Amino acid sequence: MSETPDAPRLAETFDEVEDALLSRWPETKLEPSLDRIEAFMEVLGDPQRSYPVIHLTGTNGKTSTSRMVDTLLRALDLRTGRFTSPHVERMSERISIDGEPLSDDDFVRAFNDVAPYTHLVDADQDHPLSFFETVVGMAYAAFADAPVDAAVVEVGMGGSWDATNVVDATVAVVLPIAVDHARYLGETPAVIAVEKAGIIKPGATAVLAEQEPDVAAVLADRIAEVGATAVREGVDFGVAGRTPAVGGQMLSLQGLYARYDDVFLPLYGAHQAQNAAVALAAVEAFVASAEQPLDAEVVRAAFAEVTSPGRLEIVRRSPTVLLDAAHNPHGAEALGAALEDSFTFNPLIGVLGVMADKDAEQLLVALEPHLAHVVCTQNSTDRALPADLLAEKAREVFGEDRVSVTPSLGDAIEAAATLAEAGAAVGESLGSGAVLVTGSVVTVGEARSLLVRPAKDRR
Repeated sequence: MSETPDAPRLAETFDEVEDALLSRWPETKLEPSLDRIEAFMEVLGDPQRSYPVIHLTGTNGKTSTSRMVDTLLRALDLRTGRFTSPHVERMSERISIDGEPLSDDDFVRAFNDVAPYTHLVDADQDHPLSFFETVVGMAYAAFADAPVDAAVVEVGMGGSWDATNVVDATVAVVLPIAVDHARYLGETPAVIAVEKAGIIKPGATAVLAEQEPDVAAVLADRIAEVGATAVREGVDFGVAGRTPAVGGQMLSLQGLYARYDDVFLPLYGAHQAQNAAVALAAVEAFVASAEQPLDAEVVRAAFAEVTSPGRLEIVRRSPTVLLDAAHNPHGAEALGAALEDSFTFNPLIGVLGVMADKDAEQLLVALEPHLAHVVCTQNSTDRALPADLLAEKAREVFGEDRVSVTPSLGDAIEAAATLAEAGAAVGESLGSGAVLVTGSVVTVGEARSLLVRPAKDRR
């Protein structure tokens, strides 16, 4: 048996909960097994069995798509629970009920409801419950306590052995699969797809975003193996049309049972239109039928309300500052396409802070055509790639003259804003410069805390 944490005491404040959770195994320390989370669910009374679930996996787009699914379900007068990871700014964002993150008091209550049982599991397992497993348990118990009509659950990493996968989802959503977390999941999309396909359970409807052929084959094998039903983007549903618009884009979406025109989505990029089509199909598979399709006005109203913080989000003007949580090459390519599609900033100055375990070189290659200059920085976590090491990689892609180094994130944003405002400093015209902060969810979250309003004002 491994050494286990001391028996928990009940927490009184949000900070105490945060400290207690962070004292557990971090999300980056993985031991691929469902034994601990299954034992945890059992002692909690299997709360995850008390509501139907829409479960989402994929390399990018899970959070935006889950927020769209959540918004659509609430527009249909269903009470929802949503589990998301990682959080952008505050840990409580991971657990939402009726579209709102738990308040500090409710987050403390959710922790205290499960804390007495964590030590029982720790004492009986080879390894203690991790941070992520504990928060999953908090979410599933909070959803049962609410109670919710439906839970929208985003995997943390992978699928088969992800702690969220103690549910048997009614609808399993597989967003585009590319390479990320290669150390844990595999070096190719097809290998990674084997792990992600594990959320598809017997009798489920699998809603599949468009995939590479080898990935599609892996998913098809899983669907046949467990007797699930598949609906596929480009065959059964998809984006029928899209036009960039002020503040987002106008879409025509072909759903499973009807077509929905004149749908305004206040998010940018073709990838978000694709996410919208997947979200619509997931909700249709969950609640609709050919005889009873979704009401078009309800669909339009719901999509018009969608938000996704840190996903090409404009948080400041003069100069414009955008935040985007792209943290792997696939995400950076989608970001680049969205920038070309929806914006005309000149110059666009990048503020880049990435994690040391990510493919920084290819992320830089994907962003290079879109950035006039990049300011290399780092976030506050131990996992961050030091700014000077990132700059070494950036110079190989951008050249010496287009790279600078400012380790402090706040100072890096200010330096980038100065360059954007004085475009002539990087050989561009004045008046339309902007700043893009990207490279990591953590970097974007810390930037958002600096730029939007102090964290204490959001509590």
